[in-house]
Amino acid sequence: MSDKLKQIINKQNEKQEESLIRTEDVVQLVGFVIGEEEYAIPILAIQEIIKPFPWTRVPQVPKYVVGVFNMRGAVIPLIDLRLKFGLSPLNQSDETRFIVMRHGDDIAGFIIDRLTMAIRIKKTDIGPPPDTLAGDDTMIDGVGKQEDRIITILKVNKLLERDF
Repeated sequence: MSDKLKQIINKQNEKQEESLIRTEDVVQLVGFVIGEEEYAIPILAIQEIIKPFPWTRVPQVPKYVVGVFNMRGAVIPLIDLRLKFGLSPLNQSDETRFIVMRHGDDIAGFIIDRLTMAIRIKKTDIGPPPDTLAGDDTMIDGVGKQEDRIITILKVNKLLERDF
């Protein structure tokens, strides 16, 4: 094998090693927008992402619980994240989606304004929540930093906590 060919192969191998990040060092998330902010949740917590469809209203629940819907025989609560985060309600658009999340036996659907993208972020690029929000009661798991933006990563178990 010529020296030139060896150099090319070595360069290719170096580039592959640089571009391959060990899977355990990366968090895979799904990004979505509520109001003007981008949030993300771990991709493994998502059961489904679906276009909105009719649901049934339920009396005497917090305002952010807009009702329940039937998904393959299971009755699932539907939570409007705009209302849960203290924002004003918004009419649904073509970009509105329901994200059905699961954590253990807990499951719920959440109304989001729109999806952004699947996100792969290194664990080293995820910082803790701001000091004012730190603790077990916060919904914020961390803050992901990318070149052009900051993404708030939410705790699925806190989103699914029932206080109704």
